[in-house]
Amino acid sequence: MKSLLRKTARLAWNAENALAVIVLACLSLVPVIEIVARTWFKTGLLGSTDYVQHLVLWITFVGGMFASREQRHLSVTAGVSLFPASWRVWISTGVSFISVAVVSCLAWSAFLFVKIGIDPSQTVGVIRTQWVAFIMPVGFAVMALRFVVHAPRGILCKTMAACGAAVLVLMLTVCAPFVGRLVWPLALLLALSFALGTPIFVVLGGLAQLYLFGTGQLAALPNESYTMLTGPIMPTIPLFSLAGYMLSESKAGVRLVRLFRALFGWMPGGLTIMAILVSAFFTTFTGASGVTIIALGGLLSFILVQSGYKRGFSLGFVTSCGSLGLLFPPSLAVILYGVVSHVNIRHLFVAGIVPGLFVVAVMSAVGAVASRQSRIPRVPFDAGEAATALRESAWEILLPVFILVGFFKGFFTLVETSAISVLYVVIVEVFVNRDIKVRDLPRALLTCVPIVGGVLVILASAKGLSYCVIDAEIPARLSAWAQASIHSKYVFLLLLNAALLVVGCFMDIFSAIIVVVPLIAPLGAAFGVAPVHLGIIFLTNLEIGYLMPPVGINLQLASYRFGENLPTMYRLILPFVLVLFAAVLAVTYLPFLSTWLVHVIYG
Repeated sequence: MKSLLRKTARLAWNAENALAVIVLACLSLVPVIEIVARTWFKTGLLGSTDYVQHLVLWITFVGGMFASREQRHLSVTAGVSLFPASWRVWISTGVSFISVAVVSCLAWSAFLFVKIGIDPSQTVGVIRTQWVAFIMPVGFAVMALRFVVHAPRGILCKTMAACGAAVLVLMLTVCAPFVGRLVWPLALLLALSFALGTPIFVVLGGLAQLYLFGTGQLAALPNESYTMLTGPIMPTIPLFSLAGYMLSESKAGVRLVRLFRALFGWMPGGLTIMAILVSAFFTTFTGASGVTIIALGGLLSFILVQSGYKRGFSLGFVTSCGSLGLLFPPSLAVILYGVVSHVNIRHLFVAGIVPGLFVVAVMSAVGAVASRQSRIPRVPFDAGEAATALRESAWEILLPVFILVGFFKGFFTLVETSAISVLYVVIVEVFVNRDIKVRDLPRALLTCVPIVGGVLVILASAKGLSYCVIDAEIPARLSAWAQASIHSKYVFLLLLNAALLVVGCFMDIFSAIIVVVPLIAPLGAAFGVAPVHLGIIFLTNLEIGYLMPPVGINLQLASYRFGENLPTMYRLILPFVLVLFAAVLAVTYLPFLSTWLVHVIYG
């Protein structure tokens, strides 16, 4: 019997892997086929847009199931360390209970949406949309089941976790008349559980569902999630992420380190400039900049330490550089901000170039000062070494050039550009550089699935919460209060910086964009802040959010990667956070940094 169960589990595991690879491959290839059909046959691929958009829906929930399977949903676990070891099993059981309860509710509301919220006659190509969208309740149901499976060992703990599903039944039946009175206690419970390891998507989805229980609109959350995930720009998020992950699986990082070391090693702080540029290159594509820390953190910190920098400085510097690429094309954060705020994405990309370079220059100055203080020897410039390094890394260096030309010149749409980027990286790393073997390509693709799925599931939950915030008329009320209470644009900007830093303490940048941008956009308009300037202020503040406890994605991953506890990492990155905050103030109060290039190019 046990042997049969193992074989069945292995078969299901392999089938899930195959499904993820097929969905990612189709998502990457359909836009390319569309380009070929349009260019060579003067006709597009019938229904290609619908197919691509709904493939995003599928990779979201297949990826979410992956993240649950591998326990890689984004969460904060720092609070658990405050409790004795004997308590942690029960804390973990409680987190599993809450996760099962919320995700079961999400599965039920998704089922209601698919059943009554989608027109049965609506199709995606030749497939009924209801069938395609059924991945939503199935995905949530599988995630709930896996939260039970991954509860602490022992029948008691797993049974307690499984009882979370019973909460849904009670809330829909016995407790339905009293849910309104329980909203605040349950919201407080969710907030407390967040610090103890409850996944971010569970907390956001749970808060939204508590509000929707009171309004009787349970299907509104999956409706909002479906609308956002099948939006026209959303395919860029998994596709650019996939391109970045494929680069991280190759030796592109090693080649870029060699190139930038050869080009800048002769300068004061040249090696720190190398670390900044390599980090920015990878973060631009992956969005979830923790990939930069995991893939390159060890290499970059080793080079800095071996060159004479103190270990504490090296770890803090590399960690702080992990998010510096968020303002450069094709940054996923910029794309998502443009989608949510309805600001032209091309304008946002252009607006982010000068502030991005300014922040890079500030961090480079920090590296130069540290280099002088520690008397770090410079690497003599060697034209032969620089030429060799440039030749070896030429394919990677050409990728952002290709993206900029293809998108800004209008040769391809943003989605098509992201798909071609994936194809470009696969050809370069598999067939040109041969860093990834053909037989290892599916494994390389699978490394991307849980993170991409985990991020998209967060966005799906955050969109539901954003709907609740707007439905409660919070943006209008906040705007009215701000205009009545704040009479200076500069005071507003200072308060905005403070508020966004607090947001960065508790939310990752993607969910913050979905939830917070609808709140601040009308405020920015009321105080005369240019939309592109407001966007760059927001994104630059949230760059620091990667370093702000308790969420601080880069902090947690750096703690794991470098083998240091979180309090030590807090201490190491503090000087760099202060420097970055000074840069944020400059970007905030010098609007021409964001608007000048936009005016030059677009008038």
